[in-house]
Amino acid sequence: MEITESNITELLAKLPRLKQEIQKVIVGQDHILEEIIIALMAGGHCLLEGVPGLAKTLMVRTLSQALHLSFRRVQFTPDLMPTDIIGTEILEEDHATGKRFFKFNKGPLFANIILADEINRTPPKTQSALLEAMQEFEVTYAGQTYPLDRPFFILATQNPIEQAGTYPLPEAQLDRFLLYIKIGYPTAAEEFGILSSTTGAKKVPVNAVINGEDIRQLQKLVREVSINDDLVHYVSGIIRATRPDTTAVPYVKEWVRWGAGPRAGQALILTAKARALFKGRYAVIMEDIQAMAPPVLRHRTLMNFKAEAERVTSDMVTAELLKAIDRPKPGK
Repeated sequence: MEITESNITELLAKLPRLKQEIQKVIVGQDHILEEIIIALMAGGHCLLEGVPGLAKTLMVRTLSQALHLSFRRVQFTPDLMPTDIIGTEILEEDHATGKRFFKFNKGPLFANIILADEINRTPPKTQSALLEAMQEFEVTYAGQTYPLDRPFFILATQNPIEQAGTYPLPEAQLDRFLLYIKIGYPTAAEEFGILSSTTGAKKVPVNAVINGEDIRQLQKLVREVSINDDLVHYVSGIIRATRPDTTAVPYVKEWVRWGAGPRAGQALILTAKARALFKGRYAVIMEDIQAMAPPVLRHRTLMNFKAEAERVTSDMVTAELLKAIDRPKPGK
């Protein structure tokens, strides 16, 4: 279906309504909700990290209720096998002919929104089963490839504490997450609102405001958002400056072991475009890039042992880069 001007206006009007529906249940966390919606608009996946009790799971479940899409939750545990999420073949019999045959029984990955809860508690074998699904939007079983439903959005959660018995995600899989979002504690006012609204008998209904076709149209529209060449140069400068072997930023040389690859630049431009559209603009501005740089680079900039000992984080490196890298002038 061709996207007309009236379609665009109608689609963009649904985005604030989507956020409002989620906020019926989730108190505060405005920028977290925006980043999740931006990742959905950009067609990527999110990794959410926060201590227990910060409503990570509730946030994802409420998002699924506000979207007219299929939703499955997978609780990742140490005994979870790849077939538990991909699916498996079962032996069936044709009662008319008496012949037996194998039929593929689809797993929970065959849904539009997947909540991969506590993803770092399952072994690497099962974690790696997600790689093809996240990158290629398909899964392979017994030599047969099965396409996944679109839109396809994985929201994974992990707990930064209680690391005994966990399996940290490898860098190759971390890079498949478009955004790495950290959820902090609520403010005093937000916590008062949480305690007041969640300890009574009243249940707030969440209405579905966006369907799968709307999301597919939004994802196409995001790629049509304009970005000037000087801002593309700026993004390239940020990404290249994260690499300690070639950077001119002393802060990076001191604290970073490995920098971000080209996929980080693609992610930064796409999410900046999605943020511009979310804000009602059809062109990327500097603010969009600077706002999306931390969640894009957070898991793609690997710190060295000295940084870990001194508690220097990748967010601190990103903040320094945004100060150090000058915006290229148009025409250069």
